[in-house]
Amino acid sequence: RPFHVEPTNIVSVNDDIQRVTDEASAMNKRIHYYSRLTSPSDRALIAPDHVLPAPDEIYVYSPLGTAFKVDSCTDGYGKNSSIVTIFMIWNTMMGTSILSIPWGIKQAGFTSGIILILLMGILTLYCCYRVVKSRKMIPLIDTSNWEFPDVCKYYFGSFGQWSSLLFSMVSLVGAMVVYWVLMSNFLFNTGKFIYNFVHDINVTDIVPGTNGSNKVICPSAASGHPPQNRSVMFSSGNDTGFELFEEWWNKSKTVPFYLIAVLLPLLNLKSPSFFAKFNVLGTVSVVYLVFLVTVKAAHLGIHLEYNWFTENDFFVPEFRILFPQLTGVLTLAFFIHNCVITLLQNNRNQENNVRDLSIAYFLVGLTYLYVGVIIFASFPSPPLSKECIEQNFLDNFPSDDIMSFVARIFLLFQMMTVYPLLGYLARVQLLRQFFGNAYPSVFHVLVLNVAIVGAGVAMARFYPNIGGIIRYSGATCGLAFVFVYPSLIYVISQHRAGQLTWPALIIHIFIILLGLANLIAQFLL
Repeated sequence: RPFHVEPTNIVSVNDDIQRVTDEASAMNKRIHYYSRLTSPSDRALIAPDHVLPAPDEIYVYSPLGTAFKVDSCTDGYGKNSSIVTIFMIWNTMMGTSILSIPWGIKQAGFTSGIILILLMGILTLYCCYRVVKSRKMIPLIDTSNWEFPDVCKYYFGSFGQWSSLLFSMVSLVGAMVVYWVLMSNFLFNTGKFIYNFVHDINVTDIVPGTNGSNKVICPSAASGHPPQNRSVMFSSGNDTGFELFEEWWNKSKTVPFYLIAVLLPLLNLKSPSFFAKFNVLGTVSVVYLVFLVTVKAAHLGIHLEYNWFTENDFFVPEFRILFPQLTGVLTLAFFIHNCVITLLQNNRNQENNVRDLSIAYFLVGLTYLYVGVIIFASFPSPPLSKECIEQNFLDNFPSDDIMSFVARIFLLFQMMTVYPLLGYLARVQLLRQFFGNAYPSVFHVLVLNVAIVGAGVAMARFYPNIGGIIRYSGATCGLAFVFVYPSLIYVISQHRAGQLTWPALIIHIFIILLGLANLIAQFLL
């Protein structure tokens, strides 16, 4: 009898073959991606020979954001739905920059701060589009496994390769320095809260503040530098023990050094992938911060007064010349350009990449706006001045504030798990470039880690200003990855294709000049 096959069966078989082909292709892409992150002798991100690597296992890191593993909510073939893709981009971008947004708004002025958040979000989103499309503008070459530094190397040769490494290291080391400053801050306040609670000590900081159960303080009014742990004890207790504790538990003189005992050994691990399991803490921390801000604002109320160009004792003008300090912070707050290709290549519907990226940026901008505006608007002025808003807005709440204590605990643990991952990424990028091996020897790794930790300790000791560190590192790495490289690559590719127009050339030159002005302004203001 003639063999008969139903057309529906043929379609089903073809679908199965296509799915298997897509799965194998996705698997090969991950293997290639892993092999470029580590040396052949380092098996940290290389699957064993007897195990087929899951097509959806991939780690994405963003400076000042979270370490995110793409390993859930896939369709079984290594692809994510649009909702998952949007959430991953939001989760990766949301980082410690959110703590400095209210301070940035204060520096720029309330009205201009809101406008700048919107404009910087649109500008960085457009540059992100250029990054995503940069691979597709290269003809006759398979760029499916390329990341943005590969594209820079293609267009600019060894200069693009080494300069992208330099700016990538600036972003990573800058993030690690900010983490060390914040971890010192959170550890200090957490230890102070626990000590006072255990010993039943009632203390008040020698800083101006409001009265009542929802106390807000102004540390910057007490001194010209970030506050130390100077306190007055009201209830009876062991005075000598309390003074000894204050001597050995100091925010800048002792606590930054205590962290070395915990974090330096973790940095020397060959593979810190265990810590990536805690990436969900980043999401929990951001959600809790939004909850904290909402509750505090409900109790404090709204305190706004519009002074367009003049200052008074309690409010700042709507427009201030210090606005570049906010743009520097926002450059890093919206920075995802070094890993956006990796995130979007796992999107199930590639035709939705632009839409999903736009929605993710909108949600990130909305989160920044909500936290920044609510903290600024609800800050009690009078009796305190808006100038009292700290570079880390949690510093405006005393160490004995329960909700702030919980927030600091969340953030401290999250940062202590992300810090080794950032150190591992810095080690892989730097040592593999120079020695061809991510772990050439214990000595090489130890020297690098001691240098990174030393930078963090020095900053926590002498310049514990996270807003300043974020804006300097953000404007520096953003100059390359956000403003210059995406614009130059677009102009060069359009010129080679004979499609470059004068309006497009002028617009992209203007974007480059904006990035350059943003960097220069950080050192002038």
